[in-house]
Amino acid sequence: MSRRRFVVYSLAASTLTVAAPLGCDTSSAEGADGSPESARKPSGVVVRGADDEMLVLQVTATNKVIVRLPRVEVGQGITTAVAMMIAEELDARLVDVDIPLADARDKGNQYTGGSSSVSSLYGPARQLAATARARLVTAAARRWHLPARTLRTRDTMVIAPDGRTATYGSLTASAAGIHRPAVSSKPKPPSRHRVIGRPTTRIDARDIVTGKAKYAGDLSVAGAKPTVVARPPTIMGKVVSVDDRAARAMQGVRAVVRVPGGVAVVADTFHHAFKARDALRITWAPGPLAPLSDAAIRARLRAAVPRLGTPPRGSAQTEAEFEFAFVSHAPMEVLTAVADVRAHRAEFWFSTQTPMDARDSIAEAIGLPKSKVRVHVVRGGGSFGRRLNFDAAIEAALISQKAHRPVKLMWSRGDDIRHGRMRPASHHRIRASLARGRVVAFAHSMASVNESSVQQGTAAQGGVTTTAAARTARAPAAGPLPSDDGLYNFGRVSKDSGGVGLAMPLGAWRSVDSGTTRTAEEIVVDEVAKRLGKDPVAFRRTTLRNKAVKAVLDKVATAGNWGRTMPAGQAQGVAVHEEYGSCVACLVEIDATDPKNPRVTKVVMGADVGTAVNPRGLEAQLMGTAIDGISTVLRAGLHIDRGAVRESSFSDFRYARGRHAPLHFEAHIMPSRRDPGGAGELGVPAAAGAVANAYARATGTRPRRFPVNF
Repeated sequence: MSRRRFVVYSLAASTLTVAAPLGCDTSSAEGADGSPESARKPSGVVVRGADDEMLVLQVTATNKVIVRLPRVEVGQGITTAVAMMIAEELDARLVDVDIPLADARDKGNQYTGGSSSVSSLYGPARQLAATARARLVTAAARRWHLPARTLRTRDTMVIAPDGRTATYGSLTASAAGIHRPAVSSKPKPPSRHRVIGRPTTRIDARDIVTGKAKYAGDLSVAGAKPTVVARPPTIMGKVVSVDDRAARAMQGVRAVVRVPGGVAVVADTFHHAFKARDALRITWAPGPLAPLSDAAIRARLRAAVPRLGTPPRGSAQTEAEFEFAFVSHAPMEVLTAVADVRAHRAEFWFSTQTPMDARDSIAEAIGLPKSKVRVHVVRGGGSFGRRLNFDAAIEAALISQKAHRPVKLMWSRGDDIRHGRMRPASHHRIRASLARGRVVAFAHSMASVNESSVQQGTAAQGGVTTTAAARTARAPAAGPLPSDDGLYNFGRVSKDSGGVGLAMPLGAWRSVDSGTTRTAEEIVVDEVAKRLGKDPVAFRRTTLRNKAVKAVLDKVATAGNWGRTMPAGQAQGVAVHEEYGSCVACLVEIDATDPKNPRVTKVVMGADVGTAVNPRGLEAQLMGTAIDGISTVLRAGLHIDRGAVRESSFSDFRYARGRHAPLHFEAHIMPSRRDPGGAGELGVPAAAGAVANAYARATGTRPRRFPVNF
């Protein structure tokens, strides 16, 4: 089937169902293969593969509009954004639109990441709803014997000129048989949008605050018992021996099993499980990183940074080196997975950004065909990239298989901080070459820790090991840094990267490479401006290539009163970033009178993301990125002490709390009618760079190691 075609088919006599290929354009609706034969498929027949490869909209007899979303909701508000797209084109009430999450499919794209969800769904979702609306209007016109063009749609119903109304639910059966609507099925132009672009409260907000929203830990799956794992003191340590007699004798304990990551306890409650876990007597072999601590890792990273090359003849150099620590994702909801593994089938419930990959990897781990493994995607309480990996689900599968019963596995906060995925540490070397009052060349080389493995048992000095339990997505190998396509007019721009392979669990943390590379570059931009005797905002304005970036910079400079006089120990900082077809600027004010306890007092952000489907949701995303920037620049990082992560909870992994949040925050969304770009990760680099620059100006220092209070 061409990606340019839409499919209309009936799941049942009472249901209109419209399917749209993801990534399609706004061409007219046709049958499954565009032929008259496929368009006349009888009620009750489902076009093979359609539900796997497409976005599917269903109008029910109860006047509900259901779209089973092939993405995951992890707090970013994607279900609300898609509901708004559907409500806009269908002229439906938002309360009548339901966006459940789709199970893992056999085909298609279910990836949630890369700030791509809204942009990838914007066209298909709108066309889907517009196609359904055209058929519903046509069905009403036939019922009333009126020209379809005379009818209006509003509040999930069709309205006749004489005031008669028909709910979509009452029309769905007849609409299911219509294949050539009498009115246009083209989406509305932006000028007619009444829902898209209007600040909207999340459709699940009440459920979240009242506890009605269900996460994996809330699910009651028949027979699934609470489960926890005793884990080694060092990263990827191994069980040498275990005495579980005391644990097995304790009240409520159902099973004790060994898995690659440690020793699991299955019990009647989590209280019983944790008590029994603490009663285990385990002898551990140290992990492969036991000889290493922070200083040694930093030294290796510094040595792995590629040389910068020769600067242009006659130029003066501004050079700097930066270190960024490991960082935990630390979503508020800890990792939880429910697993029910039987001899010939398996079923799972957990939050995942990559359900198809998760299903395939689970099937391989437990030795079942993937067709016998079903994965139900559950909403997640935060992710920031953590749920791209599915460590907990694979572990739950192995425990369920060995214990011969369903389990509900929960990783504690300490489990995930000490043994979960983390943002790699990195080292950056930057040189700006100056001549004739401007930058004529800009070079940036960096090295980051890459996840690597060798065969088990070969750990020697600097050697590494891994286990099947740690097998999920790998960190990217070293290579050239991604190009920013010349954000600044800095002459010849060169970028390169190296890596240090270590056996440790790494993962994509919100904004991935940009959160460190752009931060470092924005600090250097400030230092170049100072060396040239120019104001940081004015210097950026004269060197930025993109008018949209200049516009958001101007917006925050004006709104934030850039350049105002501030007391000693306080200062402003600014930074910009461009990615995902969007751009952002951030202005920060900081009170660093006590450099060891700085407080960001004000954040002003401006963003151009194209069409902002839900400006209120975008504002929340930007607010979150501001907290990320404050945290990772000032306070939050992970130490490695002889192969172990020192931190274990929010008491020592010092993410920003309420008392560290800015007293004033504002977000300015630039008006636009172009299609949406990405926004979820966009603000992190600008926020981090602005915080670092504000701290530098307030303290009169040149921060080089982050977080600065580490």
